[in-house]
Amino acid sequence: MTESAIPDIPTRLRDGLRGGLQTSLKLVKWVVPLYLVVDLLKHTPVLERMGALFAPLMGLFGLPGEAAFAFVAAFLLNLYAAIAILVPLELTPWQVTQCGLMMGLAHNLVVEGGVLGSTGARGGLLTLYRVLIAGACGLAMAGLHRLFAS
Repeated sequence: MTESAIPDIPTRLRDGLRGGLQTSLKLVKWVVPLYLVVDLLKHTPVLERMGALFAPLMGLFGLPGEAAFAFVAAFLLNLYAAIAILVPLELTPWQVTQCGLMMGLAHNLVVEGGVLGSTGARGGLLTLYRVLIAGACGLAMAGLHRLFAS
């Protein structure tokens, strides 16, 4: 049995910093542009008009219509992209929690559905279940919020 040598501390620090920087740069490619676009759109009637289209659906969950764009980003891309869209919307702490709950259950659906499908599982069906469970939890949480909010 061979044991691999544990690298010394300077090597671990260098490798960790390099890996962290690479990961950060990958995230910045998505986060900064999305944040800037949404922040700029906030100062135009475009975001308000587009949000009005989704307001009835998002209102079921106690969220403004503009939050729908963060859900699209979470479903198709990742949670970091969704966060970049949520931040400039200036949501309440409860609304951020609501989004976090729902997006935590249903995010990165295309990639994860494909991975599930490649394992022999029914990727499409499991993806649908994730969206339905996120919606059910969102409705339940919105109902509890309405019940207990002062």
